Amino acid sequence: MRPRTLAGRFLALQLLIVLTVLFVVAAVSLAQSAESFRRLESRRAVAVAENLASQPAVRQALARLDATTAPAGRAAASRALPGVAEGARSVSGATFVLVAEPDGTIVTSPDPDRVGERLAVGDGSAAGARSWTGVVDLGDGASVVAHVPVLDDEGGFVGIVAVGTAYPSVWERLATATPNLVTYLGIASLLGGLGSWLLARRVKRQTHGLEPHEITGLAEHRDAMLHGIKEGVVGLDPQGHITLANDVATGLLGLPADCVGRSVDEVDLAPALRDVLTGRAQGTDQAVVAGGRVLTLNRRPVWSRGREIGSVTTFRDRTELVRLQEELGTTRNTTDTLRAQTHEFANQLHTISGLIQLGEFDEVVHYVRTLSDAQAELSREVTGRVHDPALAALLIAKASLVSERGVELRLADTAHLPRVDDRLSADLVTVVGNLVDNAFDALAGTHGGRVEVDVRVADRDVRAVVRDSGPGVAPELAADVFRHGFTTKAAAGGHRRGLGLALTQIVCAGRGGEVTVHNDGGAVFTARLPMRSGGPP
Repeated sequence: MRPRTLAGRFLALQLLIVLTVLFVVAAVSLAQSAESFRRLESRRAVAVAENLASQPAVRQALARLDATTAPAGRAAASRALPGVAEGARSVSGATFVLVAEPDGTIVTSPDPDRVGERLAVGDGSAAGARSWTGVVDLGDGASVVAHVPVLDDEGGFVGIVAVGTAYPSVWERLATATPNLVTYLGIASLLGGLGSWLLARRVKRQTHGLEPHEITGLAEHRDAMLHGIKEGVVGLDPQGHITLANDVATGLLGLPADCVGRSVDEVDLAPALRDVLTGRAQGTDQAVVAGGRVLTLNRRPVWSRGREIGSVTTFRDRTELVRLQEELGTTRNTTDTLRAQTHEFANQLHTISGLIQLGEFDEVVHYVRTLSDAQAELSREVTGRVHDPALAALLIAKASLVSERGVELRLADTAHLPRVDDRLSADLVTVVGNLVDNAFDALAGTHGGRVEVDVRVADRDVRAVVRDSGPGVAPELAADVFRHGFTTKAAAGGHRRGLGLALTQIVCAGRGGEVTVHNDGGAVFTARLPMRSGGPP
């Protein structure tokens, strides 16, 4: 059965590797032993053959044998050769020693049946008075053979001495090497088993004791959860490289498909978003504007065994929530406006009631006419220039609200806006309302401040300019004021600040427009909204 534990799998794999290595080593050892045997036995056979060929008895016997053709003379001449050849074979340990005539006819051999046969000379011959060694198959197996010429006293070629040693079989060589192979196998198995056990312990310690199938299950579940949740998740290593990003994160941040493994500095991200991901910006529920959407981010460092191994940042799309928050803020402002008007009306009613009690009826009429004319003048001034009802109502309400703060809200002389479509009207209410509220905040704590609103159509765009008489915006902060959550003022009442300008930028960018700020006797915010929405530029 296939082992299921990590240690068992490591051990099985290690033993398989050991057996494979031993098989290869055995094959190489057999090949090397065969080559070593050939070289050693070739030199030994040449030495034995040369020693035998140089003996006077052999030289004289072959010379007489070569000189006579009579059977009786040949028999007498070759009678001494078998004993000499057998003695050389016995002393040297060779398998056979043959003596042959110059034409290769065997004169003496340990096998009597071979006497008279032709000598197998392989791919060489001693007939040219040269020694030769090689491997020859004599029918009963390969042998290492050496042929040495025999020369008479005058240097004439009179015969050949052949000395050969049979190759040991593969099984014989394997049997010779078996003790070593068994030793190697035992040592390798012991070391392999010990190494597998130690490796398995180390791996299991690093994987918290989980087996491979459990790790696989965790990885599958992690991927399923990461890509199944509605929140974006981005993981970074300590060097700032992206280690994971789920589908929501890729879609909301516009990350490339191959973002994993790349540094956050290499991908196109907003600076504020990059600061949160890398930990340069600290805090919880940090709001960042990215891709025309408001994202709330939370970054948590990841620790393992006392050291930080990276971080995980989760974020949610809060654009619609911010819109609702701004609508709630608008409702709150409306409530404040009604409260201010109620307070003002109460004072006016008390004044009217007092005049009636005093019997000053003419003064009552005059007082009421004065109040009516002032309100009518404000309404006529706004509605005469701003023909969009929603925006006109907003400006009238804001003017009533700030009158008790000692701040003046007025329209610029160039202000003029015709009636626009409902979508643009709603966007203008959001943009102008946020810019006016921001101007009021800039004038907080001052008396006699002034806010001027200029709304007009120019080049198929609606341009809304809101200027105040406050301290203005520092040049180095001009690009940051539109970042969600940015504010130079402390939040009052525990409410989050810095939402209005970020939402203003989102609304303008959503229609293909923009919003900018510069200083001219105070902060001047200019918003450009195309008459027809063209999407982000």
